[in-house]
Amino acid sequence: MGLVLFGGAMALTKNDIVTAVHELGFTKKKSVEIVESLLEIVKYTLEKGEDVLISGFGKFCVKSKNSRRGRNPTTGNDLILRERKVVTFKCSGKLRNRINRMN
Repeated sequence: MGLVLFGGAMALTKNDIVTAVHELGFTKKKSVEIVESLLEIVKYTLEKGEDVLISGFGKFCVKSKNSRRGRNPTTGNDLILRERKVVTFKCSGKLRNRINRMN
């Protein structure tokens, strides 16, 4: 049992992650529970406005955006975009180095 690599795919899906966990020796049901639990922890933490730092991977941050003037691209009408929160991701230096080595 080892790391499963998903080369060539357009995107890594939640099902791909469940499959990788399953191939580590967990039952399919337990693999789904593990992945779902991890994602719920991340979502709950972000909902509270707290950052999620995964060492060697990166940091998810919640940032506040002020309201601002915008424009409807279809009609060209001006409008006001309300203030909101967005999630940003900054990869770690280790991940950035790995990504750049692959190119």
